[in-house]
Parts: sequence; C-alpha cells; structure tokens
Amino acid sequence: MRYFARRLGFYAFTLWAAITINFFIPRLIPGNAVDSLIEQRRGEVDSKAVESLNILFGLDKHQSLPSQYWHYLVQLSHGDLGISFGNFPEPVTTVLGSALPWTLGLIGTTTILSFLIGTLLGVFAGWKRGTWVDGLLPATSFLSSIPYFWLGLIAVAWLAGPLGLPTSGGYTVGNIPGWNIAGDILQHMILPALTIIVTSIGGWLLSMRNMMVTVTAEDYITVAHAKGLSGARVMTKYAARNALLPSVSGFGMALGLVVGGTFLVEQVFSLPGVGLQLINAISGHDYPLIQGIFLVVTIAVLAANFLADLAYMVLDPRTRKEG
Repeated sequence: MRYFARRLGFYAFTLWAAITINFFIPRLIPGNAVDSLIEQRRGEVDSKAVESLNILFGLDKHQSLPSQYWHYLVQLSHGDLGISFGNFPEPVTTVLGSALPWTLGLIGTTTILSFLIGTLLGVFAGWKRGTWVDGLLPATSFLSSIPYFWLGLIAVAWLAGPLGLPTSGGYTVGNIPGWNIAGDILQHMILPALTIIVTSIGGWLLSMRNMMVTVTAEDYITVAHAKGLSGARVMTKYAARNALLPSVSGFGMALGLVVGGTFLVEQVFSLPGVGLQLINAISGHDYPLIQGIFLVVTIAVLAANFLADLAYMVLDPRTRKEG
C-alpha cells in the first residue's frame, strides 16, 4: 500500500510540474499568443480587440503572474484549455475532442495489437530458441528499422492499388462520421494500421525473446521441469510471467505516447488525428492548441505508467512486499 501511495504522490507531483511548465511556455517564447493571432489577421485588429484577446487568453498585462497562474489553474479545473487560433473561435477541447478518437482508435489499437503479437512471438522464440522461429528476428528487426512514414509510403505505392484500399483521410468525403460508416472507416484504417503493426512488432519480439532466454536459465525453471510440470505450464506460468515484467514498463511508455506518437503516419495518410492537429498547430503558431496537446500527452503518459505500475504489482508480488 505504501508503494502504491508513493507512486500516486509521484504522479501527482509530475502532473503539477507539467501543468506549471505548460503555463510558462507561452510566456517565455518571444512575442505572445495574441501577437501571433494579430499577425495571422495581418494587423487588422484594433487596440480594444487586442486588450480583449489578452484577457481571453489569460495574458492580461495588468494582472500579476501569480494571479494569471491561479486563473489558469481554475480554468483547467473546469476543463477549459483556451481558444484555438487556427480554429477560432473553437475551444481547444472541441478540437481535441474531434481528433482524439481517430488517434486513440488507430494508434491505440495498433499499439496494443503489436505488443500482444510481438510478445507472444517473443515467448515462443525464446522458448524454442535455435529453431526456425529464430528466423523471425532478422526479418522483424529489419522492418522495425524502417520509419513509419517511409513504410507507409511503400504501402500506398504497392498495396493500395492492387487491394483497392483508400490511401488518405479517415472516411470517404461526403460521409458523416458515425457507426453507420464503420466499414468505410475500417477500410481507411487498414494501410496505416498495417504500417504501424509491422514496424512495431520487432521491438517487442526481440526484448521478450531475450528475457525469455535469460529467465529459462534460472534455477527455478530447472526445478519446475524436475517436478514433472508440463512444458506449456513452465513456459507460461513460470518463464513468460517473469520475462514479461520489463515489457510491461515499455508498454506503459508506448501506450502513453499513443496520443502524440506516430504523427507522421497521420500526416502521410491525412488522418484527422491529434498528430495532424499538432503539425497544423506548430505551423500556424496555435499556442493554445499546442499547450492542450502537450497537456493531454503528459496526462496520457502518466496514466499509462500508473496502469503499468498496477500491472507490475499484480505480476510481481515482491513489489507489494517492498512497499
């Protein structure tokens, strides 16, 4: 329980630090968010409008920095991330709300699938080392060395035509996103999902295979065999369970980076996810949206790591005893 409370305290402090950094970022960069918006409007904003925008974006020069910080925290407590410049007057939460389902649906699903497939292959490769299964290692390692976006371009050039698959967008233009066009959306997701899974499996396979090789040399595995337990039981209950622990930590990080990661895949396939929004926000100096995405990514990383810690506690009883 002490271990759990300590980890919870650590994540709470990290979240506060991330929120504080998020507050100071627009105040440390040259100019400010309002100047950028005025520039986008080619200076066609009068002084009263400038003053209103400063207040709207929490940059009121007549307000002290601690007061601005407190106002920012109150805003966040109400789920208010500000107004997006590029989508003015849309709130950042609305923009993120429309982009997150695409990113979580594609990147989240493919990350989980690649972890499961790579880990299962790694368990098998480590248990059957020295057999034909080891031939998977160089092939998957080679595919893992290819950047997402490059493999995506190859998939578009080689597979889209023969298989008749769409190559851009999340759905056919003219359709309204919803469950009624789920089949159309799935067709648009095949190539980007295939790209991510193929390039991600190798890492999970290699790490799990190496851990399995290390674990199977331990004395307790020899004892389990000597007790007459079946090979399948020794592999799953003894070897794989212990070899899985480092991969769980890696999976927590990978899952947390889902929101901001692989944004180049979204760029290649023109998917309306968070990655594409981030690229547009950076090119358009849309500071509130950049801040919002940064905060969402931070929360996602912390949440995923917290879940990984919980999984660690379940898999490794020593962790609970140490707490």
